[in-house]
Amino acid sequence: MVAEAAARRYCGRVFSSAEIDSIRQLIRTHPAASRAELSRLVCDCLGWVRADGRPKEMSCRVAMLRMHREQVIQLPPPRNGNNNGKPYLRRTRQGELGPPIEVASPRALGELQLHPVTRRDESHLHNEYLARYHYLGYQPLPGDQLRYFVRAAGDIVALLGFGAAAWKTRPRDHFIGWTPAQREQRLHQVVNNARFLILPWVRCPNLASTILARATRRIADDWQAQYGYRPVLLETFVEHPRFRGTAYQAANWTRVGETTGRGKLDTHNQALLPRKSVWLYPLERHFRRVLCD
Repeated sequence: MVAEAAARRYCGRVFSSAEIDSIRQLIRTHPAASRAELSRLVCDCLGWVRADGRPKEMSCRVAMLRMHREQVIQLPPPRNGNNNGKPYLRRTRQGELGPPIEVASPRALGELQLHPVTRRDESHLHNEYLARYHYLGYQPLPGDQLRYFVRAAGDIVALLGFGAAAWKTRPRDHFIGWTPAQREQRLHQVVNNARFLILPWVRCPNLASTILARATRRIADDWQAQYGYRPVLLETFVEHPRFRGTAYQAANWTRVGETTGRGKLDTHNQALLPRKSVWLYPLERHFRRVLCD
């Protein structure tokens, strides 16, 4: 049973009833197409593209999957499971606990270097480290993204992951001062520091703030090289009372408020999720002009 078409919002985009009908028609006229192929067809049909002109395939796939789950459309069965929503079970010797590293300062570690994750084996190791040692485990990052290994004297000491910004959060949006229409148009220029992990065998005061400072100096250039546009603002969410956000404060991020604990899927005002403080870091002096003009 497929639900009656009506305008709906998915992944920051409102799909009109006519567009949903067009998606249904594409599915009917391409019965042999995979879900990935259908997402490309939908992006082309609706003109759903990133700032650099490339189709927003991942956002489209997420939107179509939500439509499928809500019985708005009927997708073909997946051809290859991607394990989304399942524990990341890959375990290798390389991902096991390393020898203790304990120093008095980041300088004592040697030169810190941020290495973008580009190869498949690096991606697997990055995911495995998060699954093993991050309190949230491994979860795929949404949308455009960059991930890094932080190395010192050749050894991996930390991991960073940057992805798409939250669709809306009152403290950030109030701080920026943009309208809903401006947010919808320019949200891609805000990037979320979604994951940050110092490996548990590394003990070094001030290492976290030092890494964050290095990352903020290069993320805009790396993002532009990868995606063809520059972000102007970073955001992150720090769960409390588990964490205080000390490293972000030391790296000159600004705490602008906290979430309500509702999350994007809470429609009953139950606030069942942990509250998180919202921290921002401008990458551009006139970021408000860029985001609000």
